[in-house]
Amino acid sequence: MKKETRSFYEEIVQQAVGRIVHGLDEALDLGCLARGAALSPLHFHRIFRGIVGETPLELHRRLRLERAAHRLANGGASVTSIAFDAGYETHESFTRAFRDAYAASPSEFRERAAEERSACRRPPDVELAARCGIHFIEGKRLELPISIQPTGAAIMNVDIQTMPELRVAAVSHRGPYNTISNAFERLGGIVGPAGLIGLPGCKMLAIYHDDPETTPATELRADAGIVVPNDVALPPGLTEIKIPAGKYARTEHVGPYTLLGDTWSRLMGEWLPKSGHRINGMMYEVYKNTPMDTKPSDLLTELFLNIA
Repeated sequence: MKKETRSFYEEIVQQAVGRIVHGLDEALDLGCLARGAALSPLHFHRIFRGIVGETPLELHRRLRLERAAHRLANGGASVTSIAFDAGYETHESFTRAFRDAYAASPSEFRERAAEERSACRRPPDVELAARCGIHFIEGKRLELPISIQPTGAAIMNVDIQTMPELRVAAVSHRGPYNTISNAFERLGGIVGPAGLIGLPGCKMLAIYHDDPETTPATELRADAGIVVPNDVALPPGLTEIKIPAGKYARTEHVGPYTLLGDTWSRLMGEWLPKSGHRINGMMYEVYKNTPMDTKPSDLLTELFLNIA
């Protein structure tokens, strides 16, 4: 069972990588990649990043830059045409991205390559650092399966819990995920005066619905909520959400919220393919303390992933 499940997730990522590598001249359709994997964009994004070490968009951009560097070092095409082929609309934006990656402007990189070639020395390296080992090679078609390098990080501590249905009183959030604190402020302004804090089973949580790579930041949807007993009436301004009962993989994240994405990617891209389980839909975060009285390095968050 574990081998079959691992092969399932690795296979859909291998197929997506193949489509990216062999479609560098095409605009990347992240939604199409997720649909091809029969996963939600958010699930697909986290699994892909956990296995490959980069998001699909990061992989696509890096390979295009590597191809651009190869063409600068080995051809006579203009910088502008190479920039357009790499997906940049202006010479200036390409130059900024290229300098950030190679510590040289495109023209400087081309001149350096010409100098090394005339001196019969090794040309500048076009490969950028990448854990997955996937790089642009001119004239060679990538062979699947791709060998994905391990992260070297410690094994995740994940346990399986059978959870009851949770009744959540929530306020909706729309916008960048790093501003969900605004929604929690609104939530606190309602549940505090209503006496909902401190009730049996009370815990603060958030549910995220969209993939930031496929959804504009202003349209991202999430819910900030608090678990409440079934017999408690909800005050105006709150929406009831039911988190279904079932089996959930649970792990802990200790540290700033800005690094939660890394832990989600490890859970879904490293642990899940090896576990013998498959995603069953719902995932959410439970906050055991708050930034109001805890320093970022000590923040404790539980991650729950519904599994079949």
